[in-house]
Amino acid sequence: MIQDSPASADPRPAATAHLDPSEKLSEAIELHRTGSLESAEAMYECILAAIPDQADALHFLGILRHQQGRSEEAVALMRRALAAAPDYVDAWNNLGNVYKETERLEEAEWAYREALARNDAYPPAWNNLGVVLGARGAWQEAVEAHRRVLDLAPNIADAYYNLANALRQLGDPDAAIAACRRALVLNPEHTRAYNLVGYMLYVVGRPQDAAAMLEDWLAMDPGNPIATHMLAATGGGSVPDRAADDYVRRIFNQFADSFDEQLLQRLDYHAPQLLAASLAEVLGEPRGDLAVLDAGCGTGLCGPLLRPYAHRLTGVDLSRGMLEKARTRGGYDELCEHELTDYLAANEGAFDVVGSADTLVYFGALDEVASAARAALRPRGWLAFTVERSDDADRPFRINPHGRYSHTEDYLRTVLDAAGFSTVSIVPAALRQELSKPVDGWVVRAQAGPARADELRPHA
Repeated sequence: MIQDSPASADPRPAATAHLDPSEKLSEAIELHRTGSLESAEAMYECILAAIPDQADALHFLGILRHQQGRSEEAVALMRRALAAAPDYVDAWNNLGNVYKETERLEEAEWAYREALARNDAYPPAWNNLGVVLGARGAWQEAVEAHRRVLDLAPNIADAYYNLANALRQLGDPDAAIAACRRALVLNPEHTRAYNLVGYMLYVVGRPQDAAAMLEDWLAMDPGNPIATHMLAATGGGSVPDRAADDYVRRIFNQFADSFDEQLLQRLDYHAPQLLAASLAEVLGEPRGDLAVLDAGCGTGLCGPLLRPYAHRLTGVDLSRGMLEKARTRGGYDELCEHELTDYLAANEGAFDVVGSADTLVYFGALDEVASAARAALRPRGWLAFTVERSDDADRPFRINPHGRYSHTEDYLRTVLDAAGFSTVSIVPAALRQELSKPVDGWVVRAQAGPARADELRPHA
């Protein structure tokens, strides 16, 4: 505790002259925990004004800065905390989380291992290390890390779910199913475990068991849009023309809060790069003079690739959680929470470029969204998107057990022609890995009317 002294002789701010650090820190953490970030921030800063190397205040202010999207400041604060308290295991773990959530995976792994070097029996660091190892393709090591979590804390449903994800990536569906079932015993409302086990049962050739599991989910949570959609995807319900808005919102809000599912397990996800490469072929050298829409922007993976072309870059998505991640990543002039077709229709002639990486995989019928995209583009503007590939001559599109749709090349050409596009390019490509196999897709590009790309002009 700081000793009292006459105010006239105390160089510290008046608010901290008689500071009890432990009392004020507890108060700040409670404000932080309940979402009063500005008040918590002010209190952490008061503590640090009085005691610049107070490790707890540095650590928790670092967490707050990361929540504010100021992740470099978060790293600096946490490293100051660790310089003051090198054995501060929670701070090592949270430093790893900041690195992980800013896609600095090697540094994240280092931070988690530093935490474990100080406390080998710390489940959060083992769990996070498992996630990062999986993201880096070391799935067997990831399985071992998640099993270590369960050795230490055998009743954590999320740990079984994370183990199931890693086992799935190793191509061991039966073990993944068993881990998911254990997660559901521990937490009968674990929606992600229901989703995964239903899919895996279908993958191993047990469609009736998959449907029964999804029906159990619906019995537990009637009307759940994810369960309803996945039941249709596995053949247990009528197939909608596109995924319902509530399904998209829920599943991607869920992914936004679960970094390993949202980003890390898509380490081999190439759709944004394929989309950008396709546009580069017709847009040429970036001049920063176009109005660009990232349609279904998600966490903003396409933003850095589209930004060089844009004098104004807009992102639109149905998921508020994903938009918050995109806001943290930065680079957008505007982020909008809207259904894509409605947004396009409401912004007639607003864009020179509309790019969409793996958003239309949640649409079966594309007629309406293609027409809306054409309306949103200025004359001679470009639409580019990726979808998954189907070669089924009997159906223009189909829903797959993972819940996404795939489309035939003929159907794509027909839809784009009907919507008023020309100069259509459709190129096959592997978009990602799933179950250790490439997911085949199409990279599609089309122009709103016949013209050369160099005729595009900037607009205010």
